[in-house]
Amino acid sequence: MNFDDLPDALAWLDAHIDFESAMPSRQSLPTLDRMRILMGLLGDPQAAYRSVHITGTNGKGSTAAMATSLLSAQGLSVGTYTSPNLTRVNERISRNGEPIDGGAFVEVLESLARLEPMMDDRPTRFELLTAAGLAWFADEAVDVAVVEVGLGGQWDCTNVVDGDVAVVTNISYDHTEVLGPTLEDIARDKSGIFKEGSRVVIGESDPTLVALLQEVAGAAGASGVWVRGQDFACTANRLAVGGRLIDVRTPGGAYGELLVPLHGAHQGDNASCAIAAVEAFFGAPLHEDVVEDAFSAVRVPGRLEVIGRHPLVVVDGAHNAAGMIVLARSLVEEFSVDGEAIAVVGMLSGRDPVAMLEALLTAGIRSVVACAPHSNRALPAEVVAEAASGLGMEVTVAGSPAEAVTLAVGRSGPDDRVVVCGSLYVVADARRLLVPGTA
Repeated sequence: MNFDDLPDALAWLDAHIDFESAMPSRQSLPTLDRMRILMGLLGDPQAAYRSVHITGTNGKGSTAAMATSLLSAQGLSVGTYTSPNLTRVNERISRNGEPIDGGAFVEVLESLARLEPMMDDRPTRFELLTAAGLAWFADEAVDVAVVEVGLGGQWDCTNVVDGDVAVVTNISYDHTEVLGPTLEDIARDKSGIFKEGSRVVIGESDPTLVALLQEVAGAAGASGVWVRGQDFACTANRLAVGGRLIDVRTPGGAYGELLVPLHGAHQGDNASCAIAAVEAFFGAPLHEDVVEDAFSAVRVPGRLEVIGRHPLVVVDGAHNAAGMIVLARSLVEEFSVDGEAIAVVGMLSGRDPVAMLEALLTAGIRSVVACAPHSNRALPAEVVAEAASGLGMEVTVAGSPAEAVTLAVGRSGPDDRVVVCGSLYVVADARRLLVPGTA
């Protein structure tokens, strides 16, 4: 099969079942059978390079970005697979920080389209995207791939990868309809990426969950386990111009006064996970100058990103209660303003709007413009509005995220603050509206 161009190839891709848009239940969650068959037809390209596999409820994208930069700074060719994308689907698949170009993307999707008729069961959109990334990394002869889990771990289609290093950033409530109702269920699912011989890096600090993860790692035959707070840690975390100034200790050494150009104290923990993961990958400490250079190049759009100044406009992909609590703390510490604060909020179904909005109240936000993300899984704006009203917040309902952002910015003075959050889909629309050159 040959496609005319990238839009033609993406139309074929989008014709497949999209569990990102319509979340499956536990009963209908796909197994890895299709993915293993597809990768076998491709010649198992994921075995052609080493890998760092990253899961966790929050912080996966930032940790993946920092790990990628650290590995690149060591002179390695690094493929990175992340999800979801903010602007173009190409963003999910990159080499040394550069997204796959249109021509290469078309070629790899054509190869998948030719193989698909050989399969009894049609793959999903996410399975095809994952296969495309893993195959392209082999075509590009990368030295290592940093692979972010899409959902959970054990049954996520990225789990055809046998990570040399397996990272769990943290565990909190999210996707409970798929991963299970308890934190222990969620932790057990995410620990499914632990493989025989892998080095496991645990960013979670809850003793019960850490013990569970250590037990699973031992049963899987992991070659070692490092736990945040015990084997590695962010020992100092200070506000700095443009980000955070942190100190990190690891089994291999100590790294002092590292500037992480990302906002939010939680990025210190993400950075410690990334350093530990890369140190575990090499089996040796890193040179501090290399770490400094690597972090200076890190960019994570859509995570506590400033996209406007007067008024101050901050967008953040916080999409669950734990993420919103972290966002609220960061707003208080790093983004205080003299004027008023208003939030543009849109969520996906399965979220707890009351818990998420309560977090914003702690940051002094009393006014909300509610909207529905452009997704089949969108929570109706009226549901968000009802939750906000019940908390005593001033509420407006907008017909779309773009309309919501326009309303919020239009109402704000130069000393006010607008926060866009609740879903990366809403953040993406805000960036398209306010960031020049964003398609």
